[in-house]
Amino acid sequence: MKFARQGAYAALAIASALSAMPAAAQGDTEAGMEKANTCMGCHGIPGYNNAYPTYRVPKISGQPAQYLEIALKAYRSGERPHATMHAQAASMSDQDIADIAAYLATAPAK
Repeated sequence: MKFARQGAYAALAIASALSAMPAAAQGDTEAGMEKANTCMGCHGIPGYNNAYPTYRVPKISGQPAQYLEIALKAYRSGERPHATMHAQAASMSDQDIADIAAYLATAPAK
């Protein structure tokens, strides 16, 4: 009985936390295709490496939309430190990010 009550409290706490979260914007893949053109200038080139500092640029096509949204919002806020990505994401709205993520998640991985 004690475990059932604790489980019920935990479920209530999770439901309460989720209901307090703002609703995510619904992504539009067609709008995202146009908005993602800038992204593909680096992330769509096979074998592309950044010039300085040298690192491999990850391919983002086919990644889960939720992952892409979280990453872009973290770059926008500065939580993920990368000057180029921050500059790209800084002016994006939540809708822009949702659209880009929706498109990239459905784009064929290269």
